[in-house]
Amino acid sequence: MEPQIQYATTKDGVSIAYAEAGDGSPIIRLGPPGVTHVQRDWAMWPGFQPLARAFRLIWYDPRGTGLSDRDAVDFTMPSMITDLEAVVEGAGVDSFTLLSFSDSVPIAVTYAATFPERVSHLILVDGWIKRSDYANDNPAFAAHLALVEQDWTLYTETVARVLIGIDDQRLVESFGEHMRACVVQEAYRAFGRALDDYDVSALLPDISMPTLVLHNDESRFPPIRAGQKLAAGIPGSRFLAIDDINLERIASRIEDFLGAGARSSSKEPSAFATVLFTDLVGHTEMMQRLGDDGGRDVLREHERITRDILKQHSGSEVKTMGDGFMASFGSVTQAIDCAISLQQAFADHNATSPEPLHVRVGLNAGEPIEEDGDLFGSTVILASRIAAKAGGGEILIPEPLRHLLTGKSYVYADRGETMLKGFEDAVRLFEVRWRG
Repeated sequence: MEPQIQYATTKDGVSIAYAEAGDGSPIIRLGPPGVTHVQRDWAMWPGFQPLARAFRLIWYDPRGTGLSDRDAVDFTMPSMITDLEAVVEGAGVDSFTLLSFSDSVPIAVTYAATFPERVSHLILVDGWIKRSDYANDNPAFAAHLALVEQDWTLYTETVARVLIGIDDQRLVESFGEHMRACVVQEAYRAFGRALDDYDVSALLPDISMPTLVLHNDESRFPPIRAGQKLAAGIPGSRFLAIDDINLERIASRIEDFLGAGARSSSKEPSAFATVLFTDLVGHTEMMQRLGDDGGRDVLREHERITRDILKQHSGSEVKTMGDGFMASFGSVTQAIDCAISLQQAFADHNATSPEPLHVRVGLNAGEPIEEDGDLFGSTVILASRIAAKAGGGEILIPEPLRHLLTGKSYVYADRGETMLKGFEDAVRLFEVRWRG
């Protein structure tokens, strides 16, 4: 399904590029000026593609960006509303869901408060009310200001991992090029100056449609407190802290909120499975030290070893995150044996390699939600959190998984209880000893 690119003309004569894909109830996606490109976005952000199966997804480039009129560099709020009005008219939609992200959230709030009869639902992701909510005393934002005024290439290559916090290696590697295709430096600076005047504090009480506020708890700017403040100001809104900085699972959140039911059968828990996460310790420092080519060679060896061991133990690779893997197993013992073999294989590698690979492993078992070949739910999240608590060369499991292994000849060390982000109760962790 390839997007159809079209053009609409604003009332002040600016040409606005927009695209659409899918059928059904319309969703207009409003992205921040500077990182939107109607032609590139479809491949750049695949997490949105599932929406086109249940909805008519529409997205566009604001003036001065992407495939829209690049000479119309005016990012003031009235111009941004004018651009959205043109897209609404050009697409011929009367009522729609308005979906917005980050710096475009104030634009969506302004439009929804001005035209409440047109917006059926409002979804605000990683948003804010006014810029001071995240700009003051924020080291990441201070770094952003310093870099954006200097070297444009350095800024665009840095913004994904260092400033935003994206951890998907594919996105990190392509984000700089994508951003340079979306906007030129002078226009992006103009957008930054326009943001200083965005303040929707007075409009929040006027938001009357069902509203969902999602905010990544790892977002560096705006931080999660900005999203909480936004939700608190909108009557009857729903707030949900998420762990999806790469926007890989955003479609399922939106479908749940809108009650699409397009894939409701896939939302049921899958069969019992053991989920395994790996993470390469010191990946960022290694890439900085060795450079892209040298670092990639080391990563390829890491990937080869991991995939060989997964295959030997009948593990199913769910996905790779660049410096780590997520895999599932139908058997708990197969998963533990695989984890032990992984650590032994990396220990053998480190004995002879000038570039050692230290990997942490975390596991959990339960009934994860399976969707389009990926796994979601609390079972998966807990496995990821446990892996993050491990050190290089360690394997950690939670107490319930330890009980499932009763009678097996594994050796454990009680690591005590710890609080894990997103879970109310402390989790007792055990280290699975593998040396010797």
